[in-house]
Amino acid sequence: VGIDISKQKSKNISEIPISEIDIVITLCGDAAERCPIFPGKVKRIHWELEDPAKAQGSEEENTQAFRKVRDKIKSYMEN
Repeated sequence: VGIDISKQKSKNISEIPISEIDIVITLCGDAAERCPIFPGKVKRIHWELEDPAKAQGSEEENTQAFRKVRDKIKSYMEN
């Protein structure tokens, strides 16, 4: 894709001031149900995606699992 995210790290939701949250996008499993309640007008979106880290197969098959999820996220973002 051409975006270097090697120095990025995930944040715990408690590290982000709630006043700065407009949209919450959950990605897999029961995250939509486990996600905390946010006060105000926070838009919640759930994208059911398979966890590519759980892929079992050859290195190429595992890479393809990550690419498939990447492409789905890209498609969701464009639409």
